[in-house]
Amino acid sequence: MGDVGRPDLLERVAGESGSSEALARQMFRSLRKFEALPDHVQVLPAHGAGSACGKALGAVPSSTVGYEKLVNWALQHKDEDAFVEALLSGQPEAPIYFARMKQVNKNGPRLLKELSAPERTALSPDELRAWRESGIVLDVRPADAFAKRHLAGSLNIPWNKSFVTWAGWLLSAEQPIHLLAADGVVPDVIRALRSIGIDDVVDWADPAEVERAAADDVASYVNVTPDDVRGALAQQGIWLLDVRNADEWAGGHLPQAHHIPLSKLVAHIHEVPRDASVYVYCRTGGRSAIAASLLRAHGVEDVRNMLGGYEAWRDKGFPVEA
Repeated sequence: MGDVGRPDLLERVAGESGSSEALARQMFRSLRKFEALPDHVQVLPAHGAGSACGKALGAVPSSTVGYEKLVNWALQHKDEDAFVEALLSGQPEAPIYFARMKQVNKNGPRLLKELSAPERTALSPDELRAWRESGIVLDVRPADAFAKRHLAGSLNIPWNKSFVTWAGWLLSAEQPIHLLAADGVVPDVIRALRSIGIDDVVDWADPAEVERAAADDVASYVNVTPDDVRGALAQQGIWLLDVRNADEWAGGHLPQAHHIPLSKLVAHIHEVPRDASVYVYCRTGGRSAIAASLLRAHGVEDVRNMLGGYEAWRDKGFPVEA
């Protein structure tokens, strides 16, 4: 609702050159047919707020043609070239798993009967080392619990409404997954991962195992406030990282910040210094917590996550740059 689908995925994900503009022009013609429908016709969305399939998708469960004609930005454009330019600008990053989904949709997924159920395991010191050496250790606890104490080298993607999005961005379908999750959510997490083609969850353990792990096998990171970050900016030896999307960065960011979107952090992890205190922030603190876990897993020792993110910083009236 309030938006239209994005036409750039075929080009950005599958590499079909020139398809973005061609599909945007098809969208313009489709909208002319849409607006010719009676105003009372109900519209039921295929995607909602938070989906990467549009840049301004609304959260309402239904609408009407007449209402969309009044409020939908795309239906205000009557010039085709201007519409194409507006539609193609500001689209969010295309999740890397979209390419995998295209292949799965074409060839079909693995059948459930071919997939083995992951077994619960107790994490001895030897098992912990085997987990880290053989695949990805995925911890789905809330970020605050993970920050205080987690298995060294593990990745934290909290089990919430954004889980599938970031699992698709950050997890490889080619590496085994070792899952840390409470018994009650394990089936749901596995089902969510399989929905995006990540089938190889080989085993799982209860997060209580983290509390029993030896000191050498655990790690942590620090949560800080905007006031803490403002004070730190006056010091030497800090490195401030903004992990928001490009359009968010362009709209304003903290002074001295470096920009690497969370979706690209693994590919650019070599740009992050190892000899500095790395402060990381996003819009409200969710993505930066995931980023903090990534940084720690890749050997950055001194990581600090700014609670509340850019919104909290701006609410304080602290300076920003554009």
